[in-house]
Amino acid sequence: MYPEELVKPMRDELINAGFEALYTSADVENALSKKGTTLVVVNSVCGCAAGTARPGAIASLGAEKTPDNLTTVFAGVEKESVQKAREFMIPFPPSSPAMALFKDGNLVHMLERHHIEGRSAQMIAQNLAQAYDEFC
Repeated sequence: MYPEELVKPMRDELINAGFEALYTSADVENALSKKGTTLVVVNSVCGCAAGTARPGAIASLGAEKTPDNLTTVFAGVEKESVQKAREFMIPFPPSSPAMALFKDGNLVHMLERHHIEGRSAQMIAQNLAQAYDEFC
C-alpha cells in the first residue's frame, strides 16, 4: 500500500474536480445502487494515470452530457473499495488506471489500462464523452 502523503495530491486532483472518493465496499455498493449514471475512475500512481487518465476524466466533464455521479477508488491504497468496484466490472480483468461507466448499476462502458496507455487526455475525454452521449 502506498503512503497517504504520496497519494493525497493524486486523489485530490479528482476530488477537486467533483469526484467522490469511495473508501469501503459499502461506499461502492451505495454509489452503484443509485439511479442514473455513475462514472468510477480506478485511480493509480502510475504515469499514465497522471499524464492522461485523470486529466482525461476531468476534461470529459466538459461534454454536453455527463454522468449523474462521479466516483473514484485508488488502486494500491483503498484495497476494500477497489476490490468491490472490480467485482462490478467483471468480466473485465483488474486494471489500473481504469474507468467504468454504469447506468442504474449496470456496466455500460469500460476503459481498461490498455485503452489509456499511449492515448492523450483529449482522446480519453472524447471516448468518455461518446459514452456519456449514448448512456447519460
